[in-house]
Amino acid sequence: MSLFGIVITVIALGSIIGSVYFIKKSAQKFNLTPEQLEKIKKRNEELDKEEEEEKKINS
Repeated sequence: MSLFGIVITVIALGSIIGSVYFIKKSAQKFNLTPEQLEKIKKRNEELDKEEEEEKKINS
């Protein structure tokens, strides 16, 4: 591989690694209230029940 190919490869890898690192550093965590968490849990339970009913119907 020529020197030009090696330089291009290093630049490409550096760009990818730098982008992933930047995204990781800029990510923020969600601070949800207990009410919001409860709402999410209830919604997930409802969706699970609906999926189970659909599986029974389709089986």
